[in-house]
Amino acid sequence: MTENVDILYRRAGELVSLADGPVHGGVRGAALGCAGVQHDGAIAVRDGQVVATGPDAEMARRFVGEDELDLAGYVVVPGFVDCHTHPAFGATREQEFALRCGGADYVEISRQGGGILSSVRSLRATAELDLRDLVYGRLSRFLALGTTSVEVKSGYGLTTADEQKSLEVLRDAAVGLPLTTSRTFLGAHEVAPEYRDDPQGYLRLVIDEMLPACRELADSCDVFVEEHVFGIDASRRIGEAASALGYRLRLHVDELTPLGGAELAVELGAASADHLAKVSENGVRLLAESDTTAVLLPGTIFFLRKHEHAPARRLIDAGALVALATDFNPGSCYTQSLSMIVTLARLVYGMTVAECLNAVTRNPAASLGLSDERGTLHPGKAADFVALDLPSFEAWGYAFGDNPVAMTVKDGKPVALNSAEIDPDLMERFAE
Repeated sequence: MTENVDILYRRAGELVSLADGPVHGGVRGAALGCAGVQHDGAIAVRDGQVVATGPDAEMARRFVGEDELDLAGYVVVPGFVDCHTHPAFGATREQEFALRCGGADYVEISRQGGGILSSVRSLRATAELDLRDLVYGRLSRFLALGTTSVEVKSGYGLTTADEQKSLEVLRDAAVGLPLTTSRTFLGAHEVAPEYRDDPQGYLRLVIDEMLPACRELADSCDVFVEEHVFGIDASRRIGEAASALGYRLRLHVDELTPLGGAELAVELGAASADHLAKVSENGVRLLAESDTTAVLLPGTIFFLRKHEHAPARRLIDAGALVALATDFNPGSCYTQSLSMIVTLARLVYGMTVAECLNAVTRNPAASLGLSDERGTLHPGKAADFVALDLPSFEAWGYAFGDNPVAMTVKDGKPVALNSAEIDPDLMERFAE
């Protein structure tokens, strides 16, 4: 007895569905390194959801697809989930890249008027429609690189109106795009230039005006927890005010100094503590005992030419929930490629390919509150997956500098195609 489905995706060379792990939530410790490989696999899809995955021959006996697509022997994995990005900016900052290559560091560039404040000036000067076009192009690029769900932050406006503009653009640019987005308010990214001599005044502005004004536009609130921007006490006040308004919390912590940001993230019940290059041993322990996801951003340390990376192995071995993300932004990490982040994670963190896969799919989905629907290819979840042009799953991260994504499938339909091996008319066939 066969069952009818909308699409039967067949002949994946290797299928790594993560459906052999838990349906909901993230994984830690040894479980982070579990990712079973199904050779010659297939995926049955109905109404945009996974019906079943399994061996190709068995799936062909069980299911009849209204349409049938050949996965051309590619390695197939769940769609990537990027849980830390900053795509709402105007101009790029390549001139700062040149300064950094000449030896200037992040703080020095910032004190000279560059860094985040440079992007603030640019965003404020960019018309909303122009900004929407820029953001639309960046969100589209995520799809081409295999990212099917993405967290997107504001943070380059630093006035109530400009933060609202950023969040509205992030909302509107995603309309019509086959991309799941989760918006984060980051008004506490830097002290606004108008308040350089009155940081307490800016803190009051964030808490009393920005947070309420942006609540309907954002799912989460983030704070850059560093002494030169928002210290522990100020960050706690922002976090508590945001939580009272119903925001989830995601915090930039312990990136440049060991300030105790991870401890604060756990204290506040934050969904994530991001960066962690300078996290303390107590911070590692507390993260391991909590449900706060440690989001690691190796691309940022690489791009800033720093040498002290987050202690990924200690976090994993201690039992913390660990995720990887790009930190895509115009200054300190200008990449949207999670495959490049996997290369760095394998090289500098010593993470296995299975650990990396869970860290860019299941765990970030859980940290964004999406794991009931996305992050793995369990039956009943969204059919978000990526076909990688690789000889094997183990080769992911081995080649770097290009895009291994042959095809991105979102809610069961192909939405980005980078391979001549797959029917070139595919996109038109599945267009609405």
